[in-house]
Amino acid sequence: MTTLGGGSVRNAISKASTVTSSSSRLGLRKIRVPGGRTLTATPVFDTYWRFACKRQDAFMRRVLGEPPPWSDDPVISAHRFTNVYRASDRVSQYLIRHVQYKGEQSPTEIFFRTLLFKLFNRIETWEHIVNGLGDVRWAGFSLARAEAVLDRVFANRETIYSAAYIMPSPGFGATRKHANHLRFVEYLMGDSAPSKVAEAPTMEAVFRLLRSYPSLGDFLAFQLTIDLNYSNITNFSEMHFVVAGPGARDGIRKCLADVGGLSDADVIRVVADIAEGEFERQGLRFQTLWGRRLQLIDCQNLFCEVDKYARVVHPGFVGVSGRTRIKQKFKQNPAPLPQWYPPKWGVRLPATLA
Repeated sequence: MTTLGGGSVRNAISKASTVTSSSSRLGLRKIRVPGGRTLTATPVFDTYWRFACKRQDAFMRRVLGEPPPWSDDPVISAHRFTNVYRASDRVSQYLIRHVQYKGEQSPTEIFFRTLLFKLFNRIETWEHIVNGLGDVRWAGFSLARAEAVLDRVFANRETIYSAAYIMPSPGFGATRKHANHLRFVEYLMGDSAPSKVAEAPTMEAVFRLLRSYPSLGDFLAFQLTIDLNYSNITNFSEMHFVVAGPGARDGIRKCLADVGGLSDADVIRVVADIAEGEFERQGLRFQTLWGRRLQLIDCQNLFCEVDKYARVVHPGFVGVSGRTRIKQKFKQNPAPLPQWYPPKWGVRLPATLA
């Protein structure tokens, strides 16, 4: 899906020049990229990098134990934005530490636990399942028992699904959406999806496989691909493949008046490769994830979050969706945010967080 090569792009773009022209008077900036292409950046693109710094600074202050408020930016302080690094979000952290790396490490069981967690994408729902079933394993899994657990949650009018994104109901004949998703788990397990994922040669191959299953469109299939890659079932670089979601596509339209004929995926790759240069150009000090630079998935997410941020900061720039306000307000969660990343990443946490 991407056409620009990895390392060669970074080397070439590090030497890319910013073209000055009459467009600068309009707040536009020309950025030459390899292959003779030129991107035309709007003022929102500068905001993209400033937002990344501010949001990451807020995250670091929070996890290192500083008292709130964690940001002096009124928009960030008032509204909910995901973390700059996708793996730092509370649900991703829980998935990695308590679902994927806890329990049997065979591809079958890792895939099963990851899929069962991510279809609902809610910590409380997972804990209901664990409390109701005990050891959550595909070996000996009872669809009827799992359905009964979620039926009780539903009857108690408790939330089953995360509000992060919409999970369409697969058509497996059940009345309730959660029952259809449990049948969906059985369907994928019966189709040997775990071994197919484990044997896939590339991240894109995993995405194509997941995309072939009912109810998994481009966005959900890619998100699940990234989630599975946190675990031991696959070990692909997050710099090799990306799929732009709807929010990211809106963010790209706001940041770039002209993408020079590049696909959204190639735009994200270019942006990831020029990150350090853009931070330096604006005199920004970006705090990486303890040495891990921004990956394609993180830059994709940033486009989505800047789309929201720009609704307030740059109201004159309208995306395809036409949305003009940020729906979710920030609500402080007093629970601690312990950090734990896939060991294969080699992220070295401070002693206070290890």
